[in-house]
This record gives sequence, structure tokens and C-alpha cells, in this order.
Amino acid sequence: MNRIKELEKKLNPVKEIPAFAAGDSITVSYKIVEGNKERIQEFAGVVIQRKGSAATATFTVRKISGGVGVERIFPVSSPFIESVVVTKRGKVRRARIFYLRSLTGKASRIQEKKRFIAEATK
Repeated sequence: MNRIKELEKKLNPVKEIPAFAAGDSITVSYKIVEGNKERIQEFAGVVIQRKGSAATATFTVRKISGGVGVERIFPVSSPFIESVVVTKRGKVRRARIFYLRSLTGKASRIQEKKRFIAEATK
């Protein structure tokens, strides 16, 4: 099994992306090819789930666009992903937060994690 993982790493190198989990708000910049032109589009939303490991890992991002929920699944090792930026760390108690699909308006907001700074308490 280790041999398979080594070959997988050689054939499909995984891009370095920041650590994020379900509940975090992120912005994904990815390339779109239209005919012979390329452009970069951003998709900003909340991470609903992370799935898989290594080269086959994916993550699902959900946003509300024009009052309609839009979800997009991104492969971590996709060559079309330019960058991933974490804009906010969310405080959730589940690894897959599909319950967000049924919530609307202010109920669908996720609390932000509080950062503990040791120096502030001194």
C-alpha cells in the first residue's frame, strides 16, 4: 500500500493549499477555459465537507447566489485551481454540515472561531 501512495505522489503532485475544514469561509480562484481564452474566476463560500485523502481528496463549497444555493465540488489536486484563501474560520461541531442546505437568512450564519492569544492574558 505504501508503494501505491509513493507512485501516486510522483504522478499526481498535490498542490500546497492552506489547511481548512468544514465551516470555514474560503475563496477559490480557478481557471476557466472558454474557446482559446483563459480567465480566472473566484468562488467564495462556506466549506460544507472535505472528502478523501491525498490526490483524490475533494472539498465542497456552498454559496448563495441570487437567493439560490449553489454548491461546487473541487478536487484538491486539480490543475485549474490557482489559489485557495481562507477568509474566516468557522466554529462547527460536525465534519459535514449538510444541515446548512435547509437554513436560510441569518440562521445559516456560522459563528467565527475565537482566537486565543496567550500574550493578551499576561
